[in-house]
Amino acid sequence: MLKKSAYRRIILATLALIILLIIYFFPSKEEFIDEKITYIKEVEMPIFLIDKNDYVARTTIVKNKEKTEDIIKEIIDALTIGGEKSSYIPENFKAIIPEKTKLLNFDLKNNLLKLNFSKEILNIEKEYEEKLIESLIYSLTELKDIEKIMIFVEGQQLTKLPHSNKKLPNTLDKSFGINKIYNLDSIKDTSKTTIYYLSKNNDFYYYVPVTEITNDSTEKVEVIINNLKSTPIYHTNLISYLQASANLLNYELLEDSISLSFNNNLLANLDEKEILEEVKYSIGLSLRDTYNIKEVTFNVENEFIETIGL
Repeated sequence: MLKKSAYRRIILATLALIILLIIYFFPSKEEFIDEKITYIKEVEMPIFLIDKNDYVARTTIVKNKEKTEDIIKEIIDALTIGGEKSSYIPENFKAIIPEKTKLLNFDLKNNLLKLNFSKEILNIEKEYEEKLIESLIYSLTELKDIEKIMIFVEGQQLTKLPHSNKKLPNTLDKSFGINKIYNLDSIKDTSKTTIYYLSKNNDFYYYVPVTEITNDSTEKVEVIINNLKSTPIYHTNLISYLQASANLLNYELLEDSISLSFNNNLLANLDEKEILEEVKYSIGLSLRDTYNIKEVTFNVENEFIETIGL
C-alpha cells in the first residue's frame, strides 16, 4: 500500500513539473497578444487637409514610418484623393491632390525637397489650386528636414497655377501663406502674418492657420496677440480662447525662441498658474510660422510659467 502511494506521489509530482515546464516555455495565446499590444504604439504626425469649411486645416494622421523619405511618401499618399491612407483621414476632412496622381520621384538635399508628380496633378479644380500648394507646403515643412519645396510635373517645374496662371516662387515655403485674407490699402509695403485659430469637428478641436496680408507696420508678435484677443468677425466659425483682457506687457525675440510677458489674465487658473493648451499653441504655432522659431516662453507678471517646444 505504501509502495503504491509513493508511486502515485511520484507520478503526480512528475505531471506537475511537466505542466509547469509547458507553461514556462509555451506561453498562452493571450500572453502573446498582450505583449504585441504593449509593443505597438500609434504615432501621429501633423498634416494639412481640407476641412468641412474648405479651410486648409492642421490635423493629424497615424504615422507608420520613421525615415524622412518614407514619411514624405505617406504624406503625399494621405493628401491624394483615393490614396492608400484614405482610411486614416479624420471624419469631415478630405484630401486635395487629384485622384490617380502619382509621385514619380523626389529628391531631398539641403532642406530643399523637389517633388515630381504625374500630369494628373494638373486636374485640380480652379478653386482648390492655391489650396493644393498650401497643403503641400505646410504638410511637408512640418518635417524638421524640410524648409522649402519645389514642384515638378513630369520633369517640368510648375511655375504658375494651371487655371489662374498666378506665378509661383522658384522655391515654396511658409511665406507663401495659407487661407489668405487680403486687407490692403496699397500694394506697397505689405506685411504677411499667419495666425492659428481653432475650429471644431464634433468634439474634436483642431487648428486653422490664416495668413493676413495688410499694410500694417505693427510688429508681428503684437498683430498675432491682438488678433487672437479679438473675435475674427470675417471667420465666424473660427475660435480663439485668448481673453480680451490678456495683455502682452513685453516680449524678447531671440535667435530661435521668443519670451512673452503677460498680465494675470493669460492664466486659466490663477492659483495653479495654468495656461489653456488651446491658448499656448494658438500663440506658439502663429509665432513659429511667422518668425521661424522653435520655442516660446510664457511669463506672467515677470514670473516664469513654462516653455513650449514647436
